[in-house]
Amino acid sequence: MTNHRIALIPGDGIGTEVLPAARQVLDVVSRRHGFGLSYTSYDDWSCERYLREGAMMPADGIDRLRDKDAILLGAVGHPGVPDHVSLWGLLIPIRRAFRQYVSLRPVRVFEGVDSPVRGARAGEVDVVVVRENVEGEYSEAGGRLNRGFPEEMAVQEAVFTRTGVTRVLDFAFALAARRGGRLTSATKSNGIVHTMPFWDELVAERAARFPQVAWDQEHIDALAAKFVLEPARFDVVVASNLFGDILSDLAAAVAGSVGIAPAANLNPEREFPSMFEPVHGSAPDIAGRGIANPLGAIWSAAMMLDHLGHPAAAEHITDAMASLLARTDVRTHDLGGTATTAEFTDRLLRLL
Repeated sequence: MTNHRIALIPGDGIGTEVLPAARQVLDVVSRRHGFGLSYTSYDDWSCERYLREGAMMPADGIDRLRDKDAILLGAVGHPGVPDHVSLWGLLIPIRRAFRQYVSLRPVRVFEGVDSPVRGARAGEVDVVVVRENVEGEYSEAGGRLNRGFPEEMAVQEAVFTRTGVTRVLDFAFALAARRGGRLTSATKSNGIVHTMPFWDELVAERAARFPQVAWDQEHIDALAAKFVLEPARFDVVVASNLFGDILSDLAAAVAGSVGIAPAANLNPEREFPSMFEPVHGSAPDIAGRGIANPLGAIWSAAMMLDHLGHPAAAEHITDAMASLLARTDVRTHDLGGTATTAEFTDRLLRLL
């Protein structure tokens, strides 16, 4: 029997509540589909550890993860630790050390989940945002000068390389070819004079390799508006690190709840482990109350199974999610209900 080695990093806030739910689902589905999962938990890799020891994870943290087949992450962030400290101390080093250059973020409007957007209907909105994940606007190039003086300044450099852009574009075009054959590129070349025209040139160049894909480009400000006004229009959207980050959260809100949204940080060549995480973050306002929606973590776990070569098991989970959401008798608080995380998970497990 195939066995996969999975690293579990609960992290902070509701991450410690939703990751156990995802593991329960994984255990049921893996038994049903005839493969094994062995887990190694890193329970203290968190902001609490940072406050205690000055680091989000041990100095050899990356090496401890290197032999795993995949990483399942709960959430990162705590009000007592600046976000740039927590993210650059755990999440971003993992993404970059393991060349997880594709952030894959699917968004669907499920039957039974009311979108705040009038035109977003179940069965019509099914979008995948492909986000460049290791360079772009989130580079380490830059710095602070003249701290504390009137002329204090901060410089942040965006870094777009031909290799970095073309590999994520090729992934996005190939995905679009397998799906509906439509791709939209997010740009801002009318205002950002160097990096975005470079991005646009590479999109046109790579598109020639995928004649079966119809593509267009939209300026990010107009695209954000169209995500709200015409969400069913889009299929695959490819974007730089910053633009993809913003668009995927916007799309999740259009779908009815950020609590449902998953994400995959992929190393497509499988030279290193990929990492899977819900989009919702640590949500300190509800942490510890046992009311978090576990579906973001569970859907992320399903994406992990698909990446590991078990598409039927992944579909088993997403079908059960859809069936549960189509019912009106059980809802977590973010969906207007009163079910706890445990109650909601239990109902999903019964369906599975």
